[in-house]
Amino acid sequence: MLDVSDWPDDIITIDSTLALHSAHERFSAELYALVRKNQAWLQQAMDWPRYVTGEESSRTTLRANYQLHHRGYTRMYLILLQGRIVGVFSFNLIEPTNKAAYIGYWLDRDHQGQGIISRALQAVMATFSAAGTLRRFVIRCIVSNEASNQVALRNGFTLEGRLKEAEYLNGQFHDQNIYGRIVG
Repeated sequence: MLDVSDWPDDIITIDSTLALHSAHERFSAELYALVRKNQAWLQQAMDWPRYVTGEESSRTTLRANYQLHHRGYTRMYLILLQGRIVGVFSFNLIEPTNKAAYIGYWLDRDHQGQGIISRALQAVMATFSAAGTLRRFVIRCIVSNEASNQVALRNGFTLEGRLKEAEYLNGQFHDQNIYGRIVG
């Protein structure tokens, strides 16, 4: 039986300054500080930030995602710019039979507009499609989240439809756009 301590770090190197590193609890203090710094801003597009109440909640999330990542159910990568966490990129759901993944991401507000998410997205799609494990990539975001909608469009995703009142956020239901891209 494989002990979790035997699991190697999963790292996707994008270039000399940017890398994706699999979730690990050793990053909990740095991740917690980044979430707290961006909490009000993140809460505009996602529900989970309000539940981040301390470093221990970040540690618990990282532990759970570490196991899910290494078992192939999801993938959670910390986005490291010059060795510092600036955001998160994830496959929130992987459908192995369909070779499909549902993508999530967020980035520190101070690092917006530098192409970091696009570079991470391209690297992850290339890595997993080349390995033959995934071919369909999906981004779902609320219609009012202009930045995420633009990320999808800039990276060759096609708007496949709109899901009516599909996400409950900040006391109301929001429509979601669903984007897809097939690679390979």
